Formats: sequence, C-alpha cells, structure tokens
Amino acid sequence: MASGGPEIEQLIQLLARLPGLGPRSARRAVLQLIKKKESLMIPLSAALDRAVIAVKTCEVCGNVDTRSPCGICSDPRRIESGMLIVVEDVADLWALERASVGAVRYHVLGGVLSPLDGVGPDDITIDALIERAPTFKEVVLAVNATVEGQTTAHYITDRLVGSGTKVTRLAHGVPVGGELDYLDEGTLSQALKARTEI
Repeated sequence: MASGGPEIEQLIQLLARLPGLGPRSARRAVLQLIKKKESLMIPLSAALDRAVIAVKTCEVCGNVDTRSPCGICSDPRRIESGMLIVVEDVADLWALERASVGAVRYHVLGGVLSPLDGVGPDDITIDALIERAPTFKEVVLAVNATVEGQTTAHYITDRLVGSGTKVTRLAHGVPVGGELDYLDEGTLSQALKARTEI
C-alpha cells in the first residue's frame, strides 16, 4: 500500500532492486534521504548524475573506473606484473585490492558459465582472457567455489593448456579465525585435502 506520492514509491522500488536491500530497507533508506534532503539527497543525486557520465568499463581488464584503461591497468608498478588474477565480478577485484594482494593485474569475466541460465563462453570475457594469458607467467583463477565457478575454472584451464602459462587457483579451506564446528563438510574436506606442512 502506497503511503507517499508516486515519486517516493518509485524511489523505494528502485532502491529495493539493489542487492541487500529489500522493500523494508529501501523504505527506511528513502525516509532517511527525505529527512536529510539538503545534506544527503541532493548531493547523492548530483553524484549519481556525475557517475552516469563519468564511469567507464576498462577496455583492458573489465574494471569500472572513470578512465579506460583503469587506474590499476595504468599503474606503472603493475605493468610488468607476471601474475594475472581472474575474477567473476568487479566486486571480487575490489575485495582483492582491499586485501592488498600486491602489484598484480586482473581480468574480470563478467560472470560464470551457467548452461541452465543460458550463459555460455561467448557471454563472458573468456576469449579476451585467452588472448591476454600468454603475456603472463601465471594466471590465478579466483572464482567462487560454486558449481558454476568451478565449471568456469575447468573450462578456462582446458583452453589455456599449451599456452605456456602456469594456471593456479585460490586455496579453499578453513578461513582465518574460523571454527571447525561451524564449517560445512565440503569446506572441511577440501581443507584436509589441501593441507600443508608446518
């Protein structure tokens, strides 16, 4: 039931489409924006207008930035990097950057292979990856440990056979600070298989 005008309802519906925000959270966010119209809503609206014009997708790696090539691809410390980290989405790239993984380069796939959802190799940037890979010593597949992520990793590995590039993947197992009792059986099994000597 609408409790505001059509503009307010439209704003609630649009915010509710964002990940992590349902109708209730969107309604609370809209009310906060309305209460702080001068200090929050007007600057947010202006920032969104500027972002629509300024944001670009990097032609090299697929990151989003206000320039292309992006700041990561243009960073002189990374130009000679021998490591290319392959991620599913820009959010994964940003997570790795927050973790300060080093002066590495990235490739954003833009999704994963999912035949049930109609996503094939031509729908994500695998061909561009296969072209870039031979210029690196190592390609690290940092895809999620889902069925689709692992299918994508196997497909990429098969395509890179014979390229002369070492292909690795992120380790899977017990997270730092994790308690064994709270982990699922698959994670525990993988952690045991990938055990290392101390």
